[in-house]
Amino acid sequence: MTERVLVVDDSSFQRTVVRDALAERFEVVDEAENGAEAVDLFEAYEPDAVSMDVVMPEMTGIEATAEIKERWPDAVIVMCTSVDQQEKMMEAVKAGADGYVTKPVDADELVGEFESHLG
Repeated sequence: MTERVLVVDDSSFQRTVVRDALAERFEVVDEAENGAEAVDLFEAYEPDAVSMDVVMPEMTGIEATAEIKERWPDAVIVMCTSVDQQEKMMEAVKAGADGYVTKPVDADELVGEFESHLG
């Protein structure tokens, strides 16, 4: 069975890059452009994993990660972040993030990160 993923980023360009990379190996169920939408879509689809941007309007990726992990502890969440956001990544790990990749996203690295957490 193909694992299902949700793509979350406030940049439509980044969502396209991530979706295209993940669609080779996983079923992309939907896309969200902020953390609040991510939580709503996670509840609707209950995907196996999420590609989560860190800095977004309305609700950050860190806040969304914490909420998703609190409600669905088995969810796999991989953060996609800029190289200069090391402090934010520490916050994301505390919120329950399972892994991360840096932008610009390398497709093979992204797929590999998801595969390492999904088996």
